Amino acid sequence: MIKKISILSGYDKKSKKEEFEKVDIFAGEIIALVGVTGSGKTRLISDIEQHAYGETPTRRKVLINDIPAPEYFSANYQEQFIGQVTQNMNFVMDTSVGDFLKMHAECRGVNKVKAVVEKVLTAANELSGEDFGATDDLTSLSGGQARALMIADVALISNVSIVLMDEIENAGIDRLKAFKFLTGYGKISITSTHDPLMSLMADRRIVMQGGGIRKVLVTNNTEKELIKKMLIFDSEMQKLRNTIRSGGQVEKLSG
Repeated sequence: MIKKISILSGYDKKSKKEEFEKVDIFAGEIIALVGVTGSGKTRLISDIEQHAYGETPTRRKVLINDIPAPEYFSANYQEQFIGQVTQNMNFVMDTSVGDFLKMHAECRGVNKVKAVVEKVLTAANELSGEDFGATDDLTSLSGGQARALMIADVALISNVSIVLMDEIENAGIDRLKAFKFLTGYGKISITSTHDPLMSLMADRRIVMQGGGIRKVLVTNNTEKELIKKMLIFDSEMQKLRNTIRSGGQVEKLSG
């Protein structure tokens, strides 16, 4: 079981040493990576996903349970323990949704495959705007449907210990449902985001700048109170979005 991952300092885009020694992230924690476009959020996610140990452009090192990530990966028979969900995700496999899920579940040694496949489909359709079924071709899914399916698959079939998310607010799905779905089950959850609500819903946020880590901030009590108000506004925006998408017209504004 992965209890924590640690990021050891590397270098930013100007080859300047990052101003920290180590960032520890523990099981059950939700971490947001924030910063302007090009600040290094995706690069940090890639370092973790690639089990970096000094060989990437940032020269960061990643430890898993205090063991160098490549050694941990090798010692655990190269078992997949990281799942990644990006804003750009589409299928090229020529098969049905149901057959794909069944095959993946069987490869993972999942019990009660049929029930799990149905659970994944239900979860995916809760995230996606337009429903799809087990008999639909993978390649016929829209970008949003494909990402919804992979989010449900990562959470319910892959059973990974670390989930990496790259700007899922741009994925054409219900981002808050996806966020809550992926951050459950005691996993380490790390998301790159420009969304202030998702940033504040995290336990901590890592501030990126110029390709390097600049700050690590804990979500404080004032920010936690602000989330409640933001959720109300977000709910109204979702209603407005759904009205427009479904071909309706806005008759009045909520007070």
